[in-house]
Amino acid sequence: MNSNMLRAPLFAIALLGVTSCATIINDSGQIINVSASNGKPVEGTINGIPFKGPVPVTVQRAKAALDIKSTTEGCAPVTTVKSETSGVFWLNIILGGFFGSTTDYASGDMWKYDQNVIISCDL
Repeated sequence: MNSNMLRAPLFAIALLGVTSCATIINDSGQIINVSASNGKPVEGTINGIPFKGPVPVTVQRAKAALDIKSTTEGCAPVTTVKSETSGVFWLNIILGGFFGSTTDYASGDMWKYDQNVIISCDL
């Protein structure tokens, strides 16, 4: 049997094996690091969940922006973090097409936030 005839099916199987979607690669939660611009401790809530920072916080991926509310005196009362499309989502469109990207969109796993969020505070 010609070795070229075997290469095409093996390549197709390998391609299917590496085709994933953001739902598989990205967890539905994302860790963001929250800190104050002045390096001091900061407290507040992210979507109603309290935090004391600097600290890594796990948030759910979504298209909607995160509103980080600070209760620390001298710090901005609200810091908004916008979401953006994850690079894994675009890779999935190229490799996996319509079905994987639809799953990513429906689950919200196609979105990501900045990993480091700095709340503006007075010195």
